[in-house]
Amino acid sequence: MMIYEQDCYTHQGKPFNLRALRGQVLLVVNVASKCGFTPQLRELESLYQRYRDRGFTVLGFPCNQFGKQSPESAEAFCIFGEQQFGVSFPLMEKVSVNGPNAHPLFVVLKQEAPGVLGTKVIKWNFTKFLVGRDGKVIARFAPNDHGLSLRLALEAALDKE
Repeated sequence: MMIYEQDCYTHQGKPFNLRALRGQVLLVVNVASKCGFTPQLRELESLYQRYRDRGFTVLGFPCNQFGKQSPESAEAFCIFGEQQFGVSFPLMEKVSVNGPNAHPLFVVLKQEAPGVLGTKVIKWNFTKFLVGRDGKVIARFAPNDHGLSLRLALEAALDKE
């Protein structure tokens, strides 16, 4: 099942057209405001600014499933991200990534890129899924994966036509 077929909504609850991102490289991340990894928002924004003209988009989905580290509304998270970290990449609706109410997009991402030992669950905030221009998941990154390894994988994905 293609990721572009999933219904998504913005932080304001408006429909978001994933199909419009076909042909781009995506980094889909479950984000939180009160997590030790929250400063990664700055790095994600930096990647977005650096590579967006090459067809790259970050999609951040606030998630409160891990330690209740994102208790605010999606709209409040968006304001927080803009004010604290200069986030301009699309921040989406607040979602669950595991369990019976998991967002369908994350269900597909987890099927295409299982975690360690084939697990289908997401273990914590800031799990990142790198999606190629063809809509297939290239890699799954753990919350503490960032920096050079993420940038090298992203550049390789952008270089593929």
